[in-house]
Amino acid sequence: MLELDLLLNNFVDRQADGLNEAEHAVFKLLLDYPDQTLLDLLLGNSVSANHDIAKLVNKIRATGFEPGT
Repeated sequence: MLELDLLLNNFVDRQADGLNEAEHAVFKLLLDYPDQTLLDLLLGNSVSANHDIAKLVNKIRATGFEPGT
């Protein structure tokens, strides 16, 4: 899905280097979610019951885009 690619690539480009080991593990877990579930989480249509996933989703959603990218 294009939307997922945009959100996740933007996050990886801007924030992935700053993740600690535990956050990297949570990110890998998040990437195993089905596309529609992942999209619903990232668009705020649903909230994960897993606190670590929810925290990372919020971090991904808070990552801004630069104009023209």
